[in-house]
Formats: sequence, C-alpha cells, structure tokens
Amino acid sequence: MAAPKSPGISTISTCTPEKARGDHVLKIEGYSLCKGLGVGKVIHSAPFAVGGYDWRLSYYPDGYTEATKELVAVLLELLTKDVEVRALYHLTLIEQAARTSPAQLTWPKPTGPVVFRNPARDALSCLDHSMFVQRSLIEGSAYLYIPDDILLIKCDITVVKLKEAQMRKIGMSFNIQVPPSDLLQNLRSLLDAREESDVSFKVKDEVFTAHKIILAMRSPVFRAELYGPMKDKCGQGQSIAIEDMEPAVFKALLHFIYTDELPPMDDLHDDDDEEEMVRHLLVAADRYVMERMKLMCERKLSEFLDAKTVAATLALADQHHCGKLKDACIGFINSLDRMDDVMDSVGYEHLKRACPAIFIDIWEKAAKARKM
Repeated sequence: MAAPKSPGISTISTCTPEKARGDHVLKIEGYSLCKGLGVGKVIHSAPFAVGGYDWRLSYYPDGYTEATKELVAVLLELLTKDVEVRALYHLTLIEQAARTSPAQLTWPKPTGPVVFRNPARDALSCLDHSMFVQRSLIEGSAYLYIPDDILLIKCDITVVKLKEAQMRKIGMSFNIQVPPSDLLQNLRSLLDAREESDVSFKVKDEVFTAHKIILAMRSPVFRAELYGPMKDKCGQGQSIAIEDMEPAVFKALLHFIYTDELPPMDDLHDDDDEEEMVRHLLVAADRYVMERMKLMCERKLSEFLDAKTVAATLALADQHHCGKLKDACIGFINSLDRMDDVMDSVGYEHLKRACPAIFIDIWEKAAKARKM
C-alpha cells in the first residue's frame, strides 16, 4: 500500500505599495487685481509637505506661455531636491456659493501615478502636472467669491512608495472557520441578567442593577466607591443613590460601560433631543472619569455645532475641561462671517458670565489664523 503523500509547502510574495495622502488649498485674495501680471508671471503657495516631500502650487493668472495667455494656469511642483517621486494628484477649483456641500470644477485625474522630478528634465515637463482653465469659467461664476474677489484652488496628492515584496510560507489549510469575538455580546447580556448582579443604584424612582467588578474595571470613581475607603458608605444590600442625573442618562452610562459604545438614540424625536442627551452623557463621563466616552461625546457634539448652540457648547467644554471640543468651538466661531446669531443666543450670555476668560482664547486663535 502506497504511503500517503505529504503536502508540499507553498510560498507567496506580496508587494503592498505605501500611500501617504494630503491636500492643500491656495487662496487667491484679490483675483481681479492679479490679472495683468503678465504671461509667465507666477504666484506661489507656501510650501507644504505630503509623504515626506515638500510641494507647492504655482498660479499663473495670465497663462504659463504665450500659447496659454487666455487661460489661468495652476501647476503642482515638487520642491524636494534630487528625488524622483511617484504620486497621484487632483487639481480643483472650489465653488463658494452658499450650499450644503461646495461644488468643484475638477480637472481630469491622471489614470495612474505620475513621476515628479527635481530637477525636472526640461522647462516644459512641469506642464504634465498642471491645470488650465478658461477665465470665462471663473469670472462671473460661483468659483469666484463676490464681493471679496476670492478664488480657492485645491490640490489632493497621494504619494506612492513601492516596497520590496515580502515572502511567507503557505502551510496546509483546513479552512477551520473561527467566529468573531462575542465578548461584547456576552457583556451586554450580563447587563440584562439581573439575578447575577451584586450592586444596585437608585436614580430618582428607577433602580438599576450592575456588577461591581465591571464598574470598577471601567471607572476609577466606581472603583473607589465600591472597593476603596468609600465602600462602607455604600450600604450592604442597599441601593446606592445617584444624585443630579436623569435615569435615561444613567442607563446610557451603564450601556457604554458594558458595550464600549454609546447607545442608539433612535427613540429621540430630533437632533436637538440627541444633542441634549449627548451633553448629559459628557457630564456623566467627566463625573466618572471615563475618558473614551468623554471624547466620543466631544466628537459627537462637534458635529452638532451651529451659530445658535456653539456658545452653550463652548461653556460646557470649558466647565468639564474638554480641550478638543473647546478648540472645535473656537475654530467654528472664528470661521463665521457674522457673529450676530452667536451673540443673540441664550448660551452666549451664560458664556460671558461663567467663562469670561474664553474670549481671550477666541481672540488669540483668530489673530493667529489671520497671520497664517
């Protein structure tokens, strides 16, 4: 009887290019004043870095050559010396008319990465990385912001770096399927298992049960209350009273503790209700020192920012030491053309009374933005 054949060993080589993406916007203030500068006369953007290389945009208001003097020309240039770089790029004009999402006048994308060299092979090779636009498409259109006479030119770049292929062995595969982790599902079911709980909390007229070890693992405040010197104050067999919190908020807090995600808010009537719930959850996260939950609430509140609520959100961020949300609020305020809606909001009066020092941060960041 012939011996069974032993399986051979196969190998595979994998080549995975590295990609680094970035974008830059060149803002031309005084578009009409730049006309007549002369053929071949250029306005450069500040240098910017993508993929470890320095780049710049070059804007020719009267064309790059005599043959293109009726066109506006934009070139992407590689500044880093003595290198050859493969990259994808995309040049666009950004429409600035009031609308939900800005439209763009796009120039056809290259079908694949193109090669940038510095020094270039010849004076005309840079035209391979350029955009030419008829002035009639710009002037009198939404791409030119009236009355400020502003033109916005955006460039997206993806630098592509090839790496040597990596080899690995492919052994025998019996295709044994491993299911995804169900740890979170198990913890979620544990939250609902009242008979296995060992601590209860009373929030107004509602009682919630939980597990001490889970709470202590997730929050240093709960750890101190349930296992530290404060544990004797939490009477054995008695519900722990939670003050200054709504039952729905405490229920959502427990949901996050057991699942590591904010609860769905589909039952809330509108965005205002959802925003208010997230505000309460941020306060709860700060109270129980749950930094991940706090940051998730900060991010969600930053998505709700508008002129009527930003002042109230900024006051909340300052009160609970939410640095990232505070920066987002100040950046939003400084991006507004008119401050009337902010100043007319109820939150603005509270902000002036409770957090007067905030206005120094707003002015300083606005001053820095104008210098950039």
